[in-house]
Amino acid sequence: METYKTRGELKREVKDLYHGKWSTAVKLNLVPIFLNIAAVAFIAVFGFIFIFLFAGLWNYNKTNSDIVSNGGFGTYSGGILWGFLTALINTGILYKTVDWLRTKEAPREFLKSAFSVFSKKYFLGVLVIQILTQIFTSLWMLLFIIPGIVKALAYSQALFIFKDITEINANGDVSYFDCITKSRSLMVGHKWRLFVLQLSFLGWDLLNMMTLGIGSFWLTPYKNGTYAAFYNDLASKSSVQLDNEW
Repeated sequence: METYKTRGELKREVKDLYHGKWSTAVKLNLVPIFLNIAAVAFIAVFGFIFIFLFAGLWNYNKTNSDIVSNGGFGTYSGGILWGFLTALINTGILYKTVDWLRTKEAPREFLKSAFSVFSKKYFLGVLVIQILTQIFTSLWMLLFIIPGIVKALAYSQALFIFKDITEINANGDVSYFDCITKSRSLMVGHKWRLFVLQLSFLGWDLLNMMTLGIGSFWLTPYKNGTYAAFYNDLASKSSVQLDNEW
């Protein structure tokens, strides 16, 4: 029976990988770092404005309800598109981090690596898998929040699997549904491990908010590296075949 790495071992692996190369890790993660700083700063600086406006809208004249509704829908739609864009960028960074873990060769072209998903090789597959997993997770969320969280954890490795299948079958067709199905198989017995791993960063996330996001220069590469190490460890020891045949 394979022994998987503990949370501490995964984090130690990332620290060892980054030793003497933290500047490289920061450069690779620069885009999400600045996005995190912007998001935290926005929440901190404009949070009180939101509360003020919410209180005002609560008693807003009913004749303007259509305007408020339409504006809200536009903001919501923009938020979804922004979420997909940032997720695409972060996926490219995770892909490059997995390669770094496997080859021990630090990336050199940082922006190219960060935007590597925006290529013919990855873009369509990553986008479709993101959409599918969001739809499936949302449908489970309609039942209850717990099943939704469980399914989100089950689908969490689908994009990593897509990367490996694409590498193995460079000239072949890749089934997006297979990537999701194999993620579910890969995560059997490991969903709780990933959930606890994610929770282990909660304290750091709160501390990062207290520094107005400046801690992202350290935290973002650390988290991305740890999640990449989790997949790399899982895939290397699992019996699930990462190709088009079971």
